[in-house]
Amino acid sequence: MRKVAALAAVVTMSVGALTACSGGDYCGELKNYAESAKNLDIKDTAAVDKMRDEAEKVSKSAPDDLKDDWKTLLAYAEKVSEAKGDTAKLTELAKNDGEKIKAASDAIAKQAKDTCKVDLEG
Repeated sequence: MRKVAALAAVVTMSVGALTACSGGDYCGELKNYAESAKNLDIKDTAAVDKMRDEAEKVSKSAPDDLKDDWKTLLAYAEKVSEAKGDTAKLTELAKNDGEKIKAASDAIAKQAKDTCKVDLEG
């Protein structure tokens, strides 16, 4: 369960600070995504679905070098949604996909800093 919480924290921290992003469609979409991911409870299927909808929007305006990272995040969000809050399934997802999600989140956070001029903590 701690792995699930840690993974949710990584995703949330990676996008939580993006609300300060300015300029361009991508940075604007990141604001909406960050709001939907703020304090995300991955056991709340409706909240995950809302976050996934926002992630899908921002992925369409993402730079080409981040398209795969957004696909990774979207695929994970789909799996989380399908788990319907089942702690055992969520723990297994974190175990299986945790490294991929962290790498994708790190790439998105780096781009946010470089392009949107946002320093992300964590």
